[in-house]
Amino acid sequence: MSAASGRPKQARVPAGGQRGHAVPSVGAVVTSAQDRLLGGGRWKSWEYVLWLAALASPWLLASHALIINEIAIVALFALSLDLILGYTGIVSLGHAAFFGMGAYSAALFAKLVMPDPLMGLAVAVLSAAALGAMCSATILRGSDLTRLMVTLGVGLILMELANKLDWLTGGADGLQGVVMGPLLGCFEFDLSGRIAACYSMSVLLVLFVLARRFVNSPFGATLKAIRDNRLRAMAIGIPVSRHLAVVYTVAAALAGAAGALLAQTTGFASLDVFEFHRSADVMLILVIGGVGWLYGGVIGAIVFKLMQDAISSITPQYWTFWIGLFLVLLVLVGRERLIRPWSWIRRRAPRGKA
Repeated sequence: MSAASGRPKQARVPAGGQRGHAVPSVGAVVTSAQDRLLGGGRWKSWEYVLWLAALASPWLLASHALIINEIAIVALFALSLDLILGYTGIVSLGHAAFFGMGAYSAALFAKLVMPDPLMGLAVAVLSAAALGAMCSATILRGSDLTRLMVTLGVGLILMELANKLDWLTGGADGLQGVVMGPLLGCFEFDLSGRIAACYSMSVLLVLFVLARRFVNSPFGATLKAIRDNRLRAMAIGIPVSRHLAVVYTVAAALAGAAGALLAQTTGFASLDVFEFHRSADVMLILVIGGVGWLYGGVIGAIVFKLMQDAISSITPQYWTFWIGLFLVLLVLVGRERLIRPWSWIRRRAPRGKA
């Protein structure tokens, strides 16, 4: 009660507001923002079905286990590139450098130290992450064209080193005689590729889950802010250089894991893992599947490898032409309209009367 008038005081209504509507508190706004941020990491029912089918595919489709293994490896490689391309906007043409580092690290570890696949995978991830941490300085300065040339140069340097150090890497003949031990001490790698496909698919699932938690965390939100406007991100206090170095290192580690899977499941590592076409193919995969969402690399890898396998069996010499034609149509028509061709025909909206 007011001492002067004896009437109760009325609550203040904020400008532009109306009485009877509760004004949300700061805590409620922050909680709502956190829910929206973390909601992207929640799994949906169809995702459980999808991954269960993927894990069971080497046994359900035993005759296609080798192509399933390739799809899992390429999908993991594309997933690693999507972390820096889709979430930070950094284009790299030398991502095969980390893929090759992982392949040679796993193969050399199996040949010279011990043939355990999981230990070799860990060594490959650590070596590729160390290389990525060292090379992260190359993406912090310069324009996009400069980054393209520098990242491409790193891959070419490593390929030349692997060629010259033939006493260690086998040179142009590749690193031969790589024999892997049984997985978990029980499961021998067979010629049909079922154990290899299950191994690669399991590693893909584990690293996919970790990458999903990574991009849907507050750190991942800062990466999107850097992608959208780097100067604005710096202005609000985000340490841009440190964040870019971290995500580049993480992406290099995932690419190294993909290279390790290739070397372990094939028992061979050659200069081909450093070739430019590796980086170009994974870029095309992300064009097919889309960037900025982790399933883009997985879907793109499935479409790309199945098309490559089917077309090359029909025209071994000209399969690249048909894939190139498909990419041109994809760009001209659009991914959504290509998937849903019935949306090409749209009814004309009636003209409104003047």
